[in-house]
Amino acid sequence: MPTATVGVWIDAGSRYENEKNNGTAHFLEHMAFKGTRKRSQHDLELEVETIGAHLNAYTSREQTVYYAKCFEQDLERAVEILADILLNSVYGKQEIERERGVILREMEEVEQNMQEVVFDHLHEGVFRGTPLARTILGPVKNIKSITREDLVAYITKYYKGPRMVLAAAGGVEHEYLVSLAQKYFGHIERGTDEVLQYEPGNFSPSYHLIPNANMDMAYGTLVVEGTSWTHPDNIPMQLANTLIGNFDRTQSAGLITPSRLARRMELSDGVHSFMSFTTSYKDTGLSGIYFTAEEQGLRTISEAVCTEWKRLAEEVDENELERAKKSLYTNMLLMLDGSTPICEDIGRQLLCYGRRISIPELELRIMGVNTNTIKDIARRYFLNRPVGFTVIGPTKNWPRAEEIAKWLRT
Repeated sequence: MPTATVGVWIDAGSRYENEKNNGTAHFLEHMAFKGTRKRSQHDLELEVETIGAHLNAYTSREQTVYYAKCFEQDLERAVEILADILLNSVYGKQEIERERGVILREMEEVEQNMQEVVFDHLHEGVFRGTPLARTILGPVKNIKSITREDLVAYITKYYKGPRMVLAAAGGVEHEYLVSLAQKYFGHIERGTDEVLQYEPGNFSPSYHLIPNANMDMAYGTLVVEGTSWTHPDNIPMQLANTLIGNFDRTQSAGLITPSRLARRMELSDGVHSFMSFTTSYKDTGLSGIYFTAEEQGLRTISEAVCTEWKRLAEEVDENELERAKKSLYTNMLLMLDGSTPICEDIGRQLLCYGRRISIPELELRIMGVNTNTIKDIARRYFLNRPVGFTVIGPTKNWPRAEEIAKWLRT
């Protein structure tokens, strides 16, 4: 390929923060392109534009990522710029003050995205008392009070060798990348073994209704504890969620090869969409359903999901499972279409698994799941387990927690 993507994946996100500095990892991402000891912000932007490259960054609960997309011949320059940004940023007080306003505006935008709002409230409930409960952006009071010292302290503690992966894909030779890593990142401090420690994210039952009679639609999620990235049940759990499927009344999504749940929702009133999902972290995860519904559809969707979870523990159609396996495998391959997603896959997997799972191994793991595996997964994860839910909007029709527990009891 004539282009390449190169980036640094860092095992440092909001779960490594405390109440006082929550929001620091995301704040650092914002400060990354604001000037280094060698380049001013203007110089940095001009240099990146001159070589036709793209610089970007993002923060999640567990990772912070800085990456560049460039022409093959500019790979060394891109790595040097990334190293400069990560290791020599100035974090000027004036720039910090300016970014506070930018982050506060970003927070206002996030608050308009109901899916983000629902998932933030869900994490706050099911992971309460642990760092996974905190939002990525942090509370307003922290954004207004985070100092340069807080930013530098976070970098000093977490931007260490064992937590960082330099990954590239596209027009790049592996040995060449290794030489660039030694040249520009070779002096990074390794730190002690304690550098990789983290506080566990324990799942707790959580029942959170946020009534708002002015909204004409309810947005919500119903979940159980899922699997970590490395858990042997991770792939079967993703297949179980593929079987449950998704549905969107406005786009006919999920209706071409519909799941049983999608077929049922198509015939019911009041449910507009649902999306089955699984989210994984280092040591835990969430598995469940996100939905949008009118008030009269809340009981319908909650009862239907519980019925489907229960049915998966008793009967799994072999043909449907084969379709789900092909669908999951295809989607995973489609997500690797281009140097940027491949680079992202390498960086994330090295942090999560300590290695990259090859495509043939991934296919074997997916295709090796049978109907008994899915039934076993459903019994162990969906039934007789603590649940969590968050529903925002007209919530009057949502069933009580005791009723949901009864539906999922065997």
